[in-house]
Amino acid sequence: MVDSYVYAAARTPFGRFRGALSDVRPDDLAALAVSGVLASTPSLDPAAIGDVVWGNANGAGEDNRNVGRMAVLLAGLPTSVPATTVNRLCGSSLDAAIIGSRAIETGDADIVLTGGVESMSRAPWVLPKPSRGFPAGDMTAVSTTLGWRLVNERMPAEWTVSLGEANEMLAEEFGIPRERQDEFAARSHHLADEAWASGFYDDLVVPVEVGGDGGPFSRDEGIRPGSTARKLAGLKPAFRPDGVITAGNASPLNDGASAVLLGSREASSRIGLAPQARIAGRGVSALEPRMFGFAPVEAAGRALRRAGISWSDVSAVELNEAFAVQSLACVDSWGIDPGIVNAKGGAIAIGHPLGASGGRLLGTLTARLRESGGRWGVAAICIGVGQALAVVLENVTEDRA
Repeated sequence: MVDSYVYAAARTPFGRFRGALSDVRPDDLAALAVSGVLASTPSLDPAAIGDVVWGNANGAGEDNRNVGRMAVLLAGLPTSVPATTVNRLCGSSLDAAIIGSRAIETGDADIVLTGGVESMSRAPWVLPKPSRGFPAGDMTAVSTTLGWRLVNERMPAEWTVSLGEANEMLAEEFGIPRERQDEFAARSHHLADEAWASGFYDDLVVPVEVGGDGGPFSRDEGIRPGSTARKLAGLKPAFRPDGVITAGNASPLNDGASAVLLGSREASSRIGLAPQARIAGRGVSALEPRMFGFAPVEAAGRALRRAGISWSDVSAVELNEAFAVQSLACVDSWGIDPGIVNAKGGAIAIGHPLGASGGRLLGTLTARLRESGGRWGVAAICIGVGQALAVVLENVTEDRA
């Protein structure tokens, strides 16, 4: 078997729910991410891409009908380039990268384009189809933006609590107070703003032309540079009257797309770039659905064991911040230095368009390793209904420390 490598990554800015990107179709967002990552590899003939694996969580609206294939066609790639769309909810685009890396390692493909997209603003309402025609009663439209919908009656009620309620339970179980959560959230905004100001994201983010006179949309929309734990403490709990989860210490609803180009080492000459990071380990884990926020603990542990390293070797971690409490629970359990986690901001500030977040984590982690010269990094993400994924990257750039 051969190794698989990250060669390039790109993403759109992440827009707020009903914000700057709400008028852009998800298949168009996906096409922009595809075009963006290929713009960084001008020597690559797109016809050489062996497969496209794309992540998407909802798939109930304009992202239906295999949005990965739609992205390929809308981006103008040859019709000979195949594509598939995978759904592991919040982990969809990290799952896409995992699937793509396995295709390269087994020799099924030499170059694979991976990524994901979500427009939570444009997620439609759906109606369940009646078992018989012309029902006499009213029908209720169900939002597909986030969370459980059309729940099977046989599913235990304790498994189908809201994402927020599940994290209230997590806060109780691990004794993580509101103050720590608000501090973590304020840190996310501060670091994201700092990273943008330093130019860290300039080469990773592809501007999006939107309507109006504001010019291209080029920066993550949800970052609040002036956020502080004191200001966040003034927000009301969102799920329990006396709860700890608020709109300020949880990730928002967002729109956006991300893409990551993978290849074998032998593909370097065709891609026209040297590889940046080797995919050294992968991990998947699952717990009971309400514990989904804690599932990255074991997923990362499995990925590290498969890479043959331990947490003491790791210099950079990208952990999706679905909620501050679940991020803190994971970091506490790992026993790692919190300073290496999300040093360029996380999803609480940047945003969490479900199907795109895993690709964002992988692209950011690759760039962080290259910037710092550190050797090992971990990308991990929790996933609704009790799952998690993790990937270990090894920096293979010449300037590695």
